[in-house]
Amino acid sequence: MSSTLSVFLKPMTEDLAVSRGVFSLLRSGEILIAGALAPLVGPMVDRLGGRWLMAGGALSAVIGFLWMSQVGAFWQFLILRWSFVAVGGVFMCQMVVSVTVSRWFVRQRGRAIAIASLGQGVAKVCIPVVTASLFAWVGWRLTWSIFGVVTLLLVVFPALIFMRRSPEELGLKPDGGADESGSAMATKLPDDRKSNSHAPADEAIWTWQEVIRTQTFWLICFIYGMVNIGIAGLNLHVFAYVTDAGYSAIVAATVLSIIASTQLGSTLIWGFVSERMPIRYANMVMFLVQSAGLALVLISSQLVPLYAGFFFYGIGLGGGWVLQEIIWASCFGRMSLGVVRGLGIFVTYAFGAAGAPFFGFVHDVSGSYHLSFISFVIALLFSAFLSLAVRTPRKQPSVEHS
Repeated sequence: MSSTLSVFLKPMTEDLAVSRGVFSLLRSGEILIAGALAPLVGPMVDRLGGRWLMAGGALSAVIGFLWMSQVGAFWQFLILRWSFVAVGGVFMCQMVVSVTVSRWFVRQRGRAIAIASLGQGVAKVCIPVVTASLFAWVGWRLTWSIFGVVTLLLVVFPALIFMRRSPEELGLKPDGGADESGSAMATKLPDDRKSNSHAPADEAIWTWQEVIRTQTFWLICFIYGMVNIGIAGLNLHVFAYVTDAGYSAIVAATVLSIIASTQLGSTLIWGFVSERMPIRYANMVMFLVQSAGLALVLISSQLVPLYAGFFFYGIGLGGGWVLQEIIWASCFGRMSLGVVRGLGIFVTYAFGAAGAPFFGFVHDVSGSYHLSFISFVIALLFSAFLSLAVRTPRKQPSVEHS
């Protein structure tokens, strides 16, 4: 959604006579809504599963899309976007998908989450192009109506028909009946498993009070929170960054396609990588690849380094779809993953909400995005080495869970 909005940032700010910083608050509102609702939706995923949440969230988005096609003022569009589409999006977001997938897979969790993330990647590659084509063909009002119908057909009905809460619901076990005693944690963090003698990490049940008392929770939140500031800012402002550098809108659109395509193409690779090295090392490599790509963009204004830099950035970005989900599941297990991810999203999205305005207001003050990009590279490097400190938290046996 934010990458598509990036295409319209410059013309909309010029037409509406607003600064890029003020316009960026639109995206920040969506991020804050998602972050505020995530702690509520997370436990619902654990209790109810993703089937009804996904269908209900998609139905809310359908209503929002159809009504948005009828608005006569921007404030009406804003209210509908936030109240129906943004809220509905939380119930069908990556968290709901990853928690559901993590319940079905343990040993092969990396590749399973990577495959599940491909849908998001395909959408990121195709939706901006499809949106622009529909806009030129039928106008923006009918385009929103078409989005509503497509969402109904491709999300609501499939969720109701195919999704199930867990393999146990069908009399199965994770990974097609594999022995869960050799969980993914045994290969991801072997030293941490030895220190947690109370219960297999993947079967531990956590309350939200226990989760927030662990150093691991706050460390992971801080690592991904810092990175989310840069990702949110770059997503919205990258199109403007490229055109401000003197390149055409075609070049800027090509950059968006490069990022989206490499992000999509690298997800499966990161899934296999996560199954062959400790997850904290995989996270470090991911952040280093992203930082190297952006550094290349910064040090040269030529077209080839520009494309190459965003190529490597996109590869690293693809790892975020996969590795962030795996590190939470590896550290806290699959049984209370909805609670854990909901709390994590609440914190990391609070960071991310500052990203778009930060990039926008820095541009308003300095006249360029240079300082924003440098700050993002520093955050990526810091997060890369902080990832090495992530350890599986101890689960105390004395608390009774229901």
